Amino acid sequence: MSENNQLRDVYDAIADPTRRRLIRLLAEAEEIPLHELTSQFQMGRTAVSKHLTILKEAGLVLDRKVGRETRYSLNASPLREIQDWVAFYSKFWGTNMLRLNQLLEEEDE
Repeated sequence: MSENNQLRDVYDAIADPTRRRLIRLLAEAEEIPLHELTSQFQMGRTAVSKHLTILKEAGLVLDRKVGRETRYSLNASPLREIQDWVAFYSKFWGTNMLRLNQLLEEEDE
């Protein structure tokens, strides 16, 4: 786990397509009430809340109460772990693509 003392692994949290879509929606807005998030899915409020809880446990989502309403926002900093992991492997792919291009050029000659 990272320095945020998260209850859930970030990779586990983003493994589900619904949660990735929630992250996308939250990234596009500063803050979204639960009822607006729920309207974007063909599932009930309880199911959306469970997905948000998983994201919250991973440190990806923040919530705050405004009266009787709960509003959610994205905390993208835990995604840095994923970005760093992908960046490491992008070097691998870049090298392999360069090799592939060289092989293809040699075949054309």
